[in-house]
Amino acid sequence: MSLEHVAGRDVGKVMLYALSTCIWCKKTKEYLSSKNVAFDYIYVDLLKGEERTKAIADLRKYNSSTSFPTLVVGEKVIIGFREKEIGEALGI
Repeated sequence: MSLEHVAGRDVGKVMLYALSTCIWCKKTKEYLSSKNVAFDYIYVDLLKGEERTKAIADLRKYNSSTSFPTLVVGEKVIIGFREKEIGEALGI
């Protein structure tokens, strides 16, 4: 998959499933960056073919409704931009 990595402080595995056109996805990325957290993200809407199918299948493991943003912090899944929950999951 076309994962993008944002460097920062290592707080464990942090993965963001996002859409390039989603304002809440953008806010989630900005929040993570503002906290200097290292994370990976993928814009599912920019993928094609097999890569997109795989990304959606991976996303469904965490969020069966495949809504965005979906943030996975270790074992915790946060759907939507929920600043307080994100901060708690990151230990901030």
